[in-house]
Amino acid sequence: MLSEVLLVSAPGKVILHGEHAVVHGKVALAVALNLRTFLRLQPHSNGKVDLSLPNIGIKWAWDVARLQLLDTSFLEQGDITTPTPELVEKLKEVAGLPEDCAVTESLAVLAFLYLYLSICRKQRALPSLDIVVWSELPHGAGLGSSAAYSVCLAAALLTVCEEIPNPLKDGDCVNRWTKEDLELINKWAFQGERVIHGNPSGVDNAVSTWGGALRYQQGKISSLKRPPALQILLTNTKVPRNTRTLVAGVRNRLLKFPEIVAPLLTSIDAISLECERVLGEMGEAPAPEQYLVLEELIDMNQHHLNALGVGHASLDQLCQVTRARGLHSKLTGAGGGGCGITLLKPGLEQPEVEAMKQALTSCGFDCWETSIGAPGVSIHSATSLDSQVQQALDGL
Repeated sequence: MLSEVLLVSAPGKVILHGEHAVVHGKVALAVALNLRTFLRLQPHSNGKVDLSLPNIGIKWAWDVARLQLLDTSFLEQGDITTPTPELVEKLKEVAGLPEDCAVTESLAVLAFLYLYLSICRKQRALPSLDIVVWSELPHGAGLGSSAAYSVCLAAALLTVCEEIPNPLKDGDCVNRWTKEDLELINKWAFQGERVIHGNPSGVDNAVSTWGGALRYQQGKISSLKRPPALQILLTNTKVPRNTRTLVAGVRNRLLKFPEIVAPLLTSIDAISLECERVLGEMGEAPAPEQYLVLEELIDMNQHHLNALGVGHASLDQLCQVTRARGLHSKLTGAGGGGCGITLLKPGLEQPEVEAMKQALTSCGFDCWETSIGAPGVSIHSATSLDSQVQQALDGL
């Protein structure tokens, strides 16, 4: 059992191309977003396990001795127990959550308890830990915030329990685990995601674990070799949407107009494949004409998504505002509101970017300048984290 403080981070994600088409067996490209979730794990000896999630106002503590006495045999079926609905109900009893606890808060607590009890149960005694998780990612915006949370928890708990070694050596600012250790982190994080989402695809936790860019098709996930770290504006329209309703709407449109909608889905698939090809060629030295191709693909995909019925007036407004300044945008995720991405070409002057952000903010949107293709789950030295992250983890 390790005794040092662990500092872990994991990225969110955006879908670059292939949203909705992926439901119908087509290729989707998902990329790690350089907005991250940070976790600090501090072992202590006060007989408690404390969980603090300042983004959603949660502070929760359990008595380790009480947890130790509970019957957790429902977790004992093999190394990784799939969190069935029955298991989640049992976790609710263990958690002692009040009846009026909000769904987001309750699921975050249950995912933590599932991972803590499952991973730490091999120890002689459950460890006393103080865990704080803070995120730059807005939750519920389709940016993989729950997956980044699950990945951070899995990585920190596996490391503190010495199921995997701490890769951070003296003098390191940041480091990452080996391929085999990342596979174990990803497996556990997927189970945490199942507690939260029931039946997730596994894309979000895979992107958060591995980083970079991934290709996803019918359950098969593979990494793209050396994708460029493209600069983007990420815009949250703050218009709420229901993913399930939007997915059902596309399915209904496909049934109603099969000869129109099926070719659209095939075309979106071709856009994903062409984007994958171009990203593969860009490597370390992207050429201006490659950015022009990426912009064309963005425009075509956005038109297709509108034709599928998953656009929204707020997303149209985003596209219009950015197009007026020569930039190209599309929705990312389910559509119907939610988030959009805008590609920033190299050589764009900072005042132009700031003016763009100001124009989008004045529409009532939230806007971040960030990059895609970020590294996956990482472990940090205390001195390598910037002051904003340090203060957030310290609760200041």
